[in-house]
Amino acid sequence: MNLIEKLPSGLLTVRGWGFVLTAVVALLFAQVLGRRDLLYVGILLLALPLASVVVLRLVKPRFTVGRRFQPQTMEIGSTTTVTLSLTASVAGGASIAMEEQLPARFGQAPRFSYPSRRPTRDGVSLYEYRIRSTSRGVYEIGPVTAEFTDPFGLGRSRHVLGTADPLVVTPAPVELLVSALAGSRGNDGMAATRRQANPSDDDVMTREYRYGDSLRRVHWAATARHSELMVRQEESVTTPQATLLLDQRHHSFSTGLSAVFGGDAAADSALFTSPTFEWAVTAAMSISAHLLERSYALRFLDQQGAPALLHSPSAAFPAEEEHHGQGAVEGIAEGLAALELAPEAGHRTQGHVEHSGSTAVRAGEAARSAVRRVRRGASEVPPKTPHARTPHAAFGDDLLDRLAANRHRGPLIAVLGLITTEDARALASASDYGSPAYAILATDRPAESQPQLAILRDAGWHATAASPSAKLPVVWAGLEHAVGRTSAHASPAAAATSSGRSSRAPVPGGRG
Repeated sequence: MNLIEKLPSGLLTVRGWGFVLTAVVALLFAQVLGRRDLLYVGILLLALPLASVVVLRLVKPRFTVGRRFQPQTMEIGSTTTVTLSLTASVAGGASIAMEEQLPARFGQAPRFSYPSRRPTRDGVSLYEYRIRSTSRGVYEIGPVTAEFTDPFGLGRSRHVLGTADPLVVTPAPVELLVSALAGSRGNDGMAATRRQANPSDDDVMTREYRYGDSLRRVHWAATARHSELMVRQEESVTTPQATLLLDQRHHSFSTGLSAVFGGDAAADSALFTSPTFEWAVTAAMSISAHLLERSYALRFLDQQGAPALLHSPSAAFPAEEEHHGQGAVEGIAEGLAALELAPEAGHRTQGHVEHSGSTAVRAGEAARSAVRRVRRGASEVPPKTPHARTPHAAFGDDLLDRLAANRHRGPLIAVLGLITTEDARALASASDYGSPAYAILATDRPAESQPQLAILRDAGWHATAASPSAKLPVVWAGLEHAVGRTSAHASPAAAATSSGRSSRAPVPGGRG
């Protein structure tokens, strides 16, 4: 029995190999003993497994496979329920062993038999299982592999049923404390202006009382002058704006750089990233959700002034830089799911980084193809590879021109890596375009970023450095006081705090 189990099982089952070995023994004894009946038995025992293999190869199974995710996209650390539906075009009573193909990071692949114990009235077999991911990305779920056997259980044939479906795993936002980012705005992010909603030449301050107006808005002087009840004119409300910059250059996050998400790039959707960049992506996701949930109109840019999600294969509308309204948080989360670091000319590292870069390109192409299958009507991503970049300089004139268009219309927040002193000088002048300007430097060694922090703080930035082990809410809470000189947009309390200490003093929670 042990010998039979060691034989190849791709074509025949253990029973089938038993028939073959028995047939060989019968044929040998028929030759030695000259028994014709043993010859007939040997031929029959040999013909049955061969006939089973031929029949299984000729008869192709026809199944309809459907797969649904609930929710459709999942956050890191959460779970999604996969509902798998199988329908055979020709009903049969034999039980078929099936297995759902999953990337290795999701653990053991679920196995089940067809038909299910309780199929629907239409003959559809439904199966459910849950998966959980600790890393973002676009992963191929499926296809289903089925193992068919003949009625005698002698032959075996494996077939692939259906195709794979992409599952988008997005970064999970961290809840941030309500800070002074809004300045004079309220907690809802709105700001009242002096402009009137319905101006007129006769009376630009008041209007006649209308049913439903609050009596607290009655303007008594105008009421006495006009001999009728007058109320103060409605104040208009402006939509708050904010700009978020995300550094995506690989040399800014080069420590620990590798293709970390899986071994096989095509099957496991490996991403070209690093732990520090993952912290930066989580920070960008959290800040975006924090602002959008407070009715901000968010401009999301990269270090060159281009849309931050332009080169993400998972972005539904990669060319958009302005995000607001319903669905904006989900759109940014989906775009950040497969965002990778971008190698640039002159900054390419050697050895494993270059090898990982080519692996990430193949992974990005696989992820892009998967997402396109579920968005046949969505706009196409212009570049062919996720790492294609224009030759414009980082933090150069292109970015400053974009920032100047919305000067002083809201806070400017930059999530950066370990930038150079040249980068810090180029970015320093951008503080004039935000009200105020904040910068978070994500690096494994925050102490090495002190010269860059000093340059940014002297230019008016609220700047701090944080390692991947730092708690984002603590770093966020300490940003308001991470400034080296009194800023025109800083609160009096922040100015008093910053003037009483060195520009290189450690920031609470920021390690820098």
